[in-house]
Amino acid sequence: MSDLVVIVYPTEARAEEMRQKLIGLQKEYLIEIGDAAIAVMHEDGKVKLNQLLNTTAMGAVSGSFWGLLIGAIFLMPIFGAAIGAASGALGGALTDYGVDDKFMKELSSSLRPGNAALFVLVKKVTGDKVLEAIRGTGGTVLKTSLDHTQEQKLRDALADAHGAAPATDTPPEPYPQGTGAPSPVG
Repeated sequence: MSDLVVIVYPTEARAEEMRQKLIGLQKEYLIEIGDAAIAVMHEDGKVKLNQLLNTTAMGAVSGSFWGLLIGAIFLMPIFGAAIGAASGALGGALTDYGVDDKFMKELSSSLRPGNAALFVLVKKVTGDKVLEAIRGTGGTVLKTSLDHTQEQKLRDALADAHGAAPATDTPPEPYPQGTGAPSPVG
């Protein structure tokens, strides 16, 4: 079973930095990530999703291959590749992998402009080593599916730089005052 963790950062760059750190930890086999997406609130009030996997592009590549293969059988490889790429791109665009896009947009809709939320779907984790690696990196836990003890350990690790709060990056307040938004504790 996977756990969802959503952490808010003051900028998209900080959220991307943390995502790359987690991907690095995955290469060390300390964490297994099912999905890692970033939702950014723009000044115009729109939420942009930055997915780890571009399913439209993956579908187009896969469709091109299969279209080329089938087209070669019927002596029309170029036509087959074009049809395959178009149908694969359409199929990829309609596919939602990992964390639900609608859920990410709804949860991120009350972020302050410029803030970014990192959505991580964690399949497996070596908790103590990952917490040590992300200690003091900042960010505010917005929502998790972790139990209360694990969630508090995560909050403490993000805020604690070996006994002191990070001086350079104060975590953003995810919800504007008076919005009646849900509690960030999940």
